[in-house]
Amino acid sequence: MTATDPALTALAQGWCALSLLHGKIEARIERALQAGHGLSAREYSLLDVLSRQHNGPGGHLQMKQVADAVVLSQSATTRLVTRLEDRGLLTRYLCDTDRRGIYTDVTEAGLTLLAAARPTNDSALRAALDEASENPGLAPLVRVVEGLKATV
Repeated sequence: MTATDPALTALAQGWCALSLLHGKIEARIERALQAGHGLSAREYSLLDVLSRQHNGPGGHLQMKQVADAVVLSQSATTRLVTRLEDRGLLTRYLCDTDRRGIYTDVTEAGLTLLAAARPTNDSALRAALDEASENPGLAPLVRVVEGLKATV
């Protein structure tokens, strides 16, 4: 395959379209969450992921799992957790069975903020997808996103 190979060019164009769609969605959500709730999209995502934890086997995520879920490095995730902890939205504690393990839970204040921000996030997502669906280069990707039944 060469740099001018049509398959490579199509692949690169597909990647550019996907990247553009992601950027448009993220920017729309970021603006809405910041304006309405003082949250970044990453902060919202972290609160959302952590709010889905439960008591019982495998119910709490280790920091590596949290980092994977919010698509950040472990160090960036730790900094994000610290910022939200400083705002009283998260709390950290040591794992009972492995003192090296640190878990993070969403506080009542964090759950309240998340509940208030969820409709804003969903509305901004819908608006971004509706806008993108009018772009012929992005419309097929929008249909794929709308058809996904994610299990993550």
